[in-house]
Order: sequence, then structure tokens, then C-alpha cells
Amino acid sequence: MLDVYKIIVNTTVEGPGNRFCIWTQGCKKHCPDCWAKDTWAFGCGKKYNVDDIFNQILIQIDNIDGVTFLGGEPFEQAYDLSLLAEKVKSKGLSIVCFTGYTIEELRTKNDMSVNSLLSYIDLLIDGGFEKDNFDLSRPWVGSSNQRYIFLSDFYSQDDIDKYKNKIEAKIKTDGSIEINGMGDFKKIKESLYLQLGKNRVK
Repeated sequence: MLDVYKIIVNTTVEGPGNRFCIWTQGCKKHCPDCWAKDTWAFGCGKKYNVDDIFNQILIQIDNIDGVTFLGGEPFEQAYDLSLLAEKVKSKGLSIVCFTGYTIEELRTKNDMSVNSLLSYIDLLIDGGFEKDNFDLSRPWVGSSNQRYIFLSDFYSQDDIDKYKNKIEAKIKTDGSIEINGMGDFKKIKESLYLQLGKNRVK
């Protein structure tokens, strides 16, 4: 079973093109000033089996270019994500994965599930957020230490260079606003708090 913080079935700000995005629940890295601290705790997300999520992806397949794994830390759930990734790749979709680990750290683990998940990823964006290296000049990353690792020929640096950082805001049924993407979230949230009130911004 996958422990999931949230799913967005179609977004344009979490990797190249339109993407189905899965935020996993649970992270041991705890990077200072991480904007996603709600994803740190383990065992408190919504539980899905792999087929349930894959069926959701199939519903969107004509509207998306690929699937993105975020967190939390996806590699804490490498086994189940590798099973899902195999199914996703069988449909010709791309896989982008964000991780707080470096690829060197992941490979040093010499873990079968980690290696299996890596084998299905087209674009790995590695490295934890470092507040002292804050940098929004490149798409989808917030600090200069983070790297684009091309694990297949699906994407190249030329593809990355077509994009800039941006965010999406969604109004939920309870009237709150949920934001995702990459930007200066501290300033964005402060601005929204002033306009809408703290309890309405997530």
C-alpha cells in the first residue's frame, strides 16, 4: 500500500507538460525551511494500493504527458512506487521523480527496490532544499544544489530550458486555496494570508 499525502490528477507546474502528480507521505530528511512539512510524518496519509492509483492515471491518460512522484520522500516507498512506475511506463508515459537524496546516496544504498524505481525514472531531480542556496532561476527547484539527472533519453536539458518556475492555485470546495508548483512560498503565503486569512491557505 502507498501512503499518500495528496494527488493532483492534472497539473502543468510539476515537471514537463501536463502531469499526474503523487505526493507521498513520510520523509526522514527534514530540510530546514521545507515548505511541505505536512508530508514529513509517516503513516498518516491516505492509503492506496498500486492498482487504485494506476486506474486513476488511466482515466487521465489522454490528458497527461507523464507522472511525477514527489513528497515527502518517494524513495521511502520505493517498492510500491516501482510497481506503479512499471505500469506507467508500459503506457508510454514519462516519469519524473523528486528526491531529497542525491543519486549517489541512492545508489550507495544498494537496495533492490530503490534500484528498481530508478530504472523506470526518466528525470530525477535530486538533492534536498538548502535555504542558504535559495535559487528560483531554474524550473521546479528551489535551491542551486538540486540537479536534473537524465536517467533515460526521454528528456534533455533543452526540454528543461523551455520552462520557468510557476505556481498553480486551486480553490477547494471548503473555500480554502491550495497552491503547488515552485516559487517563494513564504512570500506567496504571507500575501494570501493578508488577503484571505491564514486558515484558508494550504
